[in-house]
Amino acid sequence: MSEEEPRELEYKQRRIEERDRYLVRDRDEEEAVLEEVFDKATLLSLYKLMRQGYIYRVYGAVSSGKESRVYWAKNKIGEDLAVKIYLTVTSAFGRKSMLKYIEGDPRFQKVKRDVRALIKLWASKEFKNLEQAYEAGIRVPKPIVVRDNILVMEFIGDNGVPAPILKDIVLDDPGEVYRKIVRYISLLWVKAEIVHGDLSEYNIMFWRSEPVIFDLSQALSIEHPNAYLLLVRDISNINSFFSKFNIDLYDEEALASRIASGEIL
Repeated sequence: MSEEEPRELEYKQRRIEERDRYLVRDRDEEEAVLEEVFDKATLLSLYKLMRQGYIYRVYGAVSSGKESRVYWAKNKIGEDLAVKIYLTVTSAFGRKSMLKYIEGDPRFQKVKRDVRALIKLWASKEFKNLEQAYEAGIRVPKPIVVRDNILVMEFIGDNGVPAPILKDIVLDDPGEVYRKIVRYISLLWVKAEIVHGDLSEYNIMFWRSEPVIFDLSQALSIEHPNAYLLLVRDISNINSFFSKFNIDLYDEEALASRIASGEIL
């Protein structure tokens, strides 16, 4: 057994235990999502997705944040799904943060300020970003459908256990992973015509020896006034993480300039 395997097994066991803590309350319930945090409109949207055949069964939450919860689900043929439900109750700070990543993006015009409309737009924005990234050949969760504040996409992981994120794993070849992530950053800009804007080791999964970029809700068009600054920030974050390895790193400004000029690494 290699040195990496005990750590990987320990990580997987911990994630299984976390999953089961989420699921224990819901295990015997046909509709696990009937929780007090979701309003009637959200539940109606979920039921429509189930009636339309996108979702067959929802098992329980596998992650929870200030703005959303992600649920493990399956479709009728048993394929794993990730169902991301954006909470319709958000703080004024949260709304302001969302607007910062929407206003100025030419894909989204006449932005309404009421909470439900903003959350719906935020969900559709992440779906659109995933769609553009996926079509550009970047490894992201495959988007399936969006309805109101619910986004359905490919589940990255196994049997309700999400894949580990980059910060939690031992890399056999960090140089190769670094170069692949840099390529994804360049593909995002040149082919998908978006910039992630918050890329780091916390929103890159590692699954079947491949980095998988996720959490693209804040990603915006390269035509946004702040796009280039966010490109530099993404590169800086990735360089900061990989600086602990003995590998050659690109100069941040030089790399950003090459990508902005249309070069795919």
